[in-house]
Amino acid sequence: MAAVKLTDLAKSGGCAAKYSAARLEELLRGFVPAEAENLLVGLAPADDAAVYRLDDERALVFTLDFFPPLVDDPALYGRIAATNALNDVFAMGGQPLLALSIAAFPESLPNETLAAIFAAADEQVRAGGAILAGGHTLRDEEPKYGLAVVGTVHPDGFWSKAGARPGDAVFLSKPLGTGLVLHAAREGRPHEDGLAAAARVMTELNDRAAATLRPFEPTAVTDVTGFGLLGHAHELAERSGVRVLLAAETLPVLPGALEAAAAGVRTGGDRRNRDFAAAHVQADGVSEELLALAYDPQTAGGLLVTLPAEKAVVLEAAFAAEDLFLRRIGRVEAGFGVALE
Repeated sequence: MAAVKLTDLAKSGGCAAKYSAARLEELLRGFVPAEAENLLVGLAPADDAAVYRLDDERALVFTLDFFPPLVDDPALYGRIAATNALNDVFAMGGQPLLALSIAAFPESLPNETLAAIFAAADEQVRAGGAILAGGHTLRDEEPKYGLAVVGTVHPDGFWSKAGARPGDAVFLSKPLGTGLVLHAAREGRPHEDGLAAAARVMTELNDRAAATLRPFEPTAVTDVTGFGLLGHAHELAERSGVRVLLAAETLPVLPGALEAAAAGVRTGGDRRNRDFAAAHVQADGVSEELLALAYDPQTAGGLLVTLPAEKAVVLEAAFAAEDLFLRRIGRVEAGFGVALE
């Protein structure tokens, strides 16, 4: 394999490269979605994917996601990008069927580098139960890769961010800190255990977590990606009309993430996430390191889940039986906004 440092070609990597949520809200505020009774989830309000009803038993789940490289290994980059896109379908309670590549690469990149990205993405798509059936590739000096994914879900069985209720428990299915760990490495302060853990987390499909969760009928589900835990918790609270309280000491952390935060490491997404969510977040007395963790943009992060508190113990047991990570991190109350306590 030719020695190409993919991250040297990117201005920012992974989901940290996303447009700020605050600016997206402003851009889409005047956009009027098409009138369509079968469009079950679109932009009013937006969610992790669009959902379109075909008939009484079937609905399409459609999403796309792509970003510049956040690691130098091309196969790992392809696998992470595919995982991140597929996980949007799992976050809606759906099953992926078909994927298409969205690619932009410099012509100077060796063919073997590109082949490794595509092959790893194809392998991950197959692992997610879908088929990679083609795509579209452009010339661009900054590499970008991802997928458009189509899946299916029952029209009455998809999950959204909008159903959390007072009394619910709040869970997270992956640890936090991918942005901090990766950015620290780019600044010359790598944490080897943290990098290995981040790679495992970012290539873990949320399919098994979603399948284990499904019988418990969660009230709200989203995946934690570029807007960070607090950005996605704010969206869930706002859409559901509730207050989400998170216990800072329970937040699961990747090795090296808090050390990176204490050393002043921050991604560009940290500032954008604070611009988006800070006005809706109460975090009195919480250390700046934990705040940085909670605002840190994640790539291919875990499911953020709410469900009635009486189901919590059995849910935890079900995840443990499947050897899946799950952490209870808070609760839902009447009110508005997010509190990190």
